[in-house]
Amino acid sequence: MSLLYESLYHGRSRPPGARRLPAMIVAGVMALTAVVLAPRPVAAATPWLSVSDDGYASFSVPAADVQAGMGQVSQVVVEGNFGPSSTWVEFGLSRGGSAWTGVLGPLKPGLYYYQVTGDDTKSLKDPTNSTTVASKPLWSTFLVPGDSARLLADAPEGQGGRVETLTYQVRKEERSALVWTPPGYSAAGGKPYPVLYLQSGADRSAGDWLDLGRARQILDNLSAGGAIEPMVVVITDGRGPDDDKGLKDLRKAVGDAYRVHRDREHQAIAGVAEGGSQALRAALAKPGEFAYAGSFSGLLTEVAGGKPGPGPNPGVKLLRLYTGNVTDPAYNATVRLTKALDRARIEYEFDGVNPDGGANWTAWQENLADFLPRLFRTTPEHGPSAGHGPLKGEFSPPAAGTTPTPFVKDGFVTFETTTDFKDAKHVTVWANIAPGGSWLRVPLSRDGDRWRATVGPFEPWFYYYRLIVDRVAVKDASNPTKVTSEPAWSTFLVPGERARLLSDVPAGQGGNVESLTYRSTVANQDRTALVWTPPGYDPDRAEPYPVFYLQHGSGQSYTDWVEMGRAKQILDNQFLDGDLVPMVVVMGNGNSSNFTRELLENIVPAARARYNISSDPSQQALAGLSMGGGQTIGVLKAYPGRFAYIAAFSAGFGGSAGVDVAAINNGTKLLRMYVGDVTDFVYPSFMAGLTTMDSLGVRYEFDGVTPGPHGWDVWQKNLIDLAPRLFKR
Repeated sequence: MSLLYESLYHGRSRPPGARRLPAMIVAGVMALTAVVLAPRPVAAATPWLSVSDDGYASFSVPAADVQAGMGQVSQVVVEGNFGPSSTWVEFGLSRGGSAWTGVLGPLKPGLYYYQVTGDDTKSLKDPTNSTTVASKPLWSTFLVPGDSARLLADAPEGQGGRVETLTYQVRKEERSALVWTPPGYSAAGGKPYPVLYLQSGADRSAGDWLDLGRARQILDNLSAGGAIEPMVVVITDGRGPDDDKGLKDLRKAVGDAYRVHRDREHQAIAGVAEGGSQALRAALAKPGEFAYAGSFSGLLTEVAGGKPGPGPNPGVKLLRLYTGNVTDPAYNATVRLTKALDRARIEYEFDGVNPDGGANWTAWQENLADFLPRLFRTTPEHGPSAGHGPLKGEFSPPAAGTTPTPFVKDGFVTFETTTDFKDAKHVTVWANIAPGGSWLRVPLSRDGDRWRATVGPFEPWFYYYRLIVDRVAVKDASNPTKVTSEPAWSTFLVPGERARLLSDVPAGQGGNVESLTYRSTVANQDRTALVWTPPGYDPDRAEPYPVFYLQHGSGQSYTDWVEMGRAKQILDNQFLDGDLVPMVVVMGNGNSSNFTRELLENIVPAARARYNISSDPSQQALAGLSMGGGQTIGVLKAYPGRFAYIAAFSAGFGGSAGVDVAAINNGTKLLRMYVGDVTDFVYPSFMAGLTTMDSLGVRYEFDGVTPGPHGWDVWQKNLIDLAPRLFKR
């Protein structure tokens, strides 16, 4: 197996959601035809990043540019908000020729931001991407378009508002704010506009709402679609909890500079994180100032008598709370705040827990899009956004050092190291958690003498990972699972219906896996295969069982289909479901200088001597992944008809020389081909092989692209599809 983006080949390591919009918003913008303007690269340079129409991000960073900007480095990653809940993660690139490259995707529609980093500490801005983030000089952004991200696209020409800078004084300090005015706004004459004060939160700039929050595009699109009231929006830097003086002076400056209402009924305030807490304090504790307030991942926990709680303010028309899932630090704070508001009998609305959002701009974009249409008008919808869930009490992973890792709860996974790495500088978890099962590195944070992080939600499935400690791969010593061919790997299962076929069946109901030792005349040594026999296997049955020979890839061995491919669980579940013909499955050692001889002269005879299996070609199947798939095709070409059922996972047909088409077609009941998507590095050669088969007239079935890379997520799905098809024709 090749882990393409970690400089791995065939499993042997070498050093180096769609967001949901409220119905009232959808109704207002469905008629709007947004023009998606992709970031324009610097004209004189080849772009480091290209994004396909179906959301695959391809990175190609010239090695010369890396050398010039960072010096000599051993690894290069793209850091960005690519992880679950849009968390910040690292995507490893592979060095090939004159560039560091990698393909990630498919990415959901939305805004992504990233930087290029070498050896954990040296970072570069992509000079071929003209986008900027004022508060993060090394970041660039790109938009993956799609229906769920249509509010983030640039509005059609001439239909947007204007953004300008307002300078004002707080005591003797000069400050500035960004001000969005709606289309048609004029400072002279006419009715005044209501105004929203939008806070960025501590340690964030006002410009972040434009560069990362896409506030201008959201406002422009909602305005063009008639989904919001015309208003002026004032965006400010976050100044922390003690900046009431600054807010008062800002409101006066806005009132003096813009044609806006000054009364409470036409004033709104919202913000992210500490900015959300400030918005709540201002609305609840300042009678006569704000009638509308929104808290996006706000950290306020108490009201009326608790610090830093304000007192009740019954004149507030709308108090709406937003939080992400348990990865959002505001999740527990929101649990406490809702209880405090209930005790104080203060009316509020709760948008519900965003299942796919954390404390980041992806979630806050959605919050803003939900909040804006509720301002300065009566709205019929007051409940959670579609797909959002209730608070389930505070989330607290076990205390450090009290449980084996990873700790899995409701799809959220807490990774934790031992104390062995207390002096480390940079620790990540490398795992198959990207779309389709590609690999990302999740940075861990110090927790005393340990490193820790909670990530999710993960979809139910089988996951494998290793720790990367200061650029060295390390086994998680707290996880007892093992992978024989990859000693640094550990595994875990996130349970759920999607992962049912990968889960253990009830004790005593599955088949047996046994070791079969045989003499290899090719390797001149004793070797081992693993053999699965179905429940109720009868060695004395009159009719021999069909047999399926299942091969691994390069750098792997006979243990991998059981330890990584979950072959036992898949076969057990499919048998109990009634989908599987009772068969014997032999997983041999394919690491051989001549696999065809190894199979026919050693593995097959040894299996027949030990098990009650058929020698009839119509009752024999052969399949393999990657190298094993290539070996399978080699046997097909050399001995057409010897195995009536043939399948190749992530392996192409190869050339046309010496192919006996008639013998293949006449002797093969099923020839089925599988491949991953464009992140599977064999994809081009595989597709070329299909063309060869077509030109020769070889009959075959193509399962279509299996979403995912050259990895176990794809091959598990291939086995799930193939096994029930065997011995039924």
